Amino acid sequence: VTEIMTEEEADEKRVTILGSSDTVREMIDNISEKGVSQRFALKILRKLVSGGLVKSYKGAGGGYEIALSPSEISLYDIVELVEGTYRFSRCVGDGYNCTCNKNELPCAYQKVFSNISEEVCKMLRKQTFDKFIK
Repeated sequence: VTEIMTEEEADEKRVTILGSSDTVREMIDNISEKGVSQRFALKILRKLVSGGLVKSYKGAGGGYEIALSPSEISLYDIVELVEGTYRFSRCVGDGYNCTCNKNELPCAYQKVFSNISEEVCKMLRKQTFDKFIK
């Protein structure tokens, strides 16, 4: 069964999950409480481990811990690792075949959408985890 939610609901879940957790264990528990499966939470954790934001320890005493201080982790870091490069529109991405402009130059929409993408990324970089921990 696939859960369908609006983008607003998804954003609210992300902020709630990230913003109210002091430890990785609390983050996993919080994710589970919000209706996200533990399997999906572990998939996200693997991405955070590969990006160096979380440390993973194997074995009986193993687990996860945040690798950096919360003030060193931005929302941009999380979005980049979990969802990939933020783009306001897919037409901003590499390899997109724009149908608006036949001469292979960026069209007016691409220029605006690219600027919006850059501004959102700047804003995400300014928002660090420490601002969301209660």
